[in-house]
Amino acid sequence: MAPELVESDAAIAACYDVMAELRPHVPRESFLATVRAMQADGLRLACIREDGRVVAVAGYRISNNLFCGKHLYVDDLVTTDAERSKGHGKALLAWLRALAVENDCDVFHLDSGVQRKRAHQFYLREGLELSSYHFSERLKPGT
Repeated sequence: MAPELVESDAAIAACYDVMAELRPHVPRESFLATVRAMQADGLRLACIREDGRVVAVAGYRISNNLFCGKHLYVDDLVTTDAERSKGHGKALLAWLRALAVENDCDVFHLDSGVQRKRAHQFYLREGLELSSYHFSERLKPGT
C-alpha cells in the first residue's frame, strides 16, 4: 500500500475514475491534458494501487507564498468509495506529510468542501486543525 508518484500518460489516465469521485465535473476526455497543464504550475499526482488498480489519488504542489512560506498544498485527496476506511487515505496523508518535511516545508495544508463531513472527521482525527475559512466567488456559471 505504498504511494507512488504518477508520471506517465497511462498512469495519469488510470487515476481518472478515482479522481472523478471527487471532481465529477472534469470530463474524462480532458483529464490528461488538464493534469499535464497543471503540472506546468507545479502539480504532482500520487496514487495507491491495490492489485494493480488505483484506489486512492492525491494531487499536490510545493510552493511559496507570503501567507505561510514554503508549503505543501494538497489540491485533491480521494479514496474510491469502495475502498474507504482501509487505510489508503491515511497512508497517502502520511506520505505527503513526509514529503513536506523532506522538502523543508513550513506548512502542510489543504482545503475541503464544507459538504465533506466524513473527510473533515478524517483530517481532524489525523491531527490537522481547522485553521481558516476559504471564500470564493464563481465567475463563470457551471465551473
